Amino acid sequence: MKHKNEVDVASEELGSANAPADQTEQTTSELRQDCVYRSSGRPEKTDMIKSLVMDQDASRNCELYVPWSSNRSVVESSEESEEDMYRDEEEIEREKILLSETNSSDYKLSVSPEMDIMEYCRKEWRGNTPAAKRMRKGYEAVAQKFASIRRIRGDNYCAFRATLFQALSQATQLPRWLQSEDFTMLPENLLSKYDWIKQWQLRKKPGKRMGEIRDEIKENLVLLRQKWKNISEIKGPLEKQEACDKLFKNEEEEYSLYEALKFLMLNTAIELYNADKSGRRVPVFSWLLFARDTSSNPCQLMQNHLNHIGHSGGLEQVEMFLLAYALQYTIQVYRLYKHSTDEFITLYPNDPEEDWPVVTLITEDDRHYNIPVRMCQETML
Repeated sequence: MKHKNEVDVASEELGSANAPADQTEQTTSELRQDCVYRSSGRPEKTDMIKSLVMDQDASRNCELYVPWSSNRSVVESSEESEEDMYRDEEEIEREKILLSETNSSDYKLSVSPEMDIMEYCRKEWRGNTPAAKRMRKGYEAVAQKFASIRRIRGDNYCAFRATLFQALSQATQLPRWLQSEDFTMLPENLLSKYDWIKQWQLRKKPGKRMGEIRDEIKENLVLLRQKWKNISEIKGPLEKQEACDKLFKNEEEEYSLYEALKFLMLNTAIELYNADKSGRRVPVFSWLLFARDTSSNPCQLMQNHLNHIGHSGGLEQVEMFLLAYALQYTIQVYRLYKHSTDEFITLYPNDPEEDWPVVTLITEDDRHYNIPVRMCQETML
């Protein structure tokens, strides 16, 4: 992700919505590939990032960047034939049962109690389809490192929920970026520079005035720092877990933390965009982020993507990179449907800073995320 060669491409060469009408249009995928090659000078280092984007594109029948629902249980298939390719009758019936259980209190928990990872696998993937067999092999591989799994509630915030829960449950100190005196001034500073941020969509509160938006975002950031500080100061691992469980049962506070993360992602996106415009080096994923037709600049990113996270969609793959940069954490993901490939374990970013802490997630489809817990003791020979 970090460039070892100078980026010598003028920023205006990036795809723009303001390109002349008579100019030959590049497709989004062509533009992405072009940006990757020109920005890094090392195309072999960007294969993983490109494949992440292409995987997602393919799974959307070539309709790019319409956010997925993060709740696996309510994902709808447009064609019965496509559904049957991956799941047998037993698995389809199991999902119907799962849907009927969505009113149970356990299912509504933000982070469900842990259970043995292979027991969870046997319960979820009992069929004999190729997809089920691959999932079981994926879970077997994860079980070599982790003993248990905790299911994350799927409501389009699951990527935030899984990442933040893991970060807080292992926090031992307040990150440097949270210690900054200017941290809580971010809403005021950004709103004074970018009038379009007044279109920020607060959760379940559309049409707020700029002052109300500024104040609520500031409250969310203050809450994030306070909770992170309090939990990081807890020494005992059991007590720390209990504090995390308690926090993620408080719906009002929990969702306020996710809104803070969204705003931090916007701030990071603005920094990357401005850095690129001024000729400084930027990570490859930021070229891809702003090469999309729906997010050629931070304003479009906010309007078409960040405002919809948690409402009508979850995080897309390229936005997982942005979340990692915003938190200054490496997000390691076991992508179970990619078992037996080089992308089975994916890092966001794939070339992280050495001092960034690491959190680990599990996904079966790049839409919903669960968390592995209780790392196994390795046997010494």
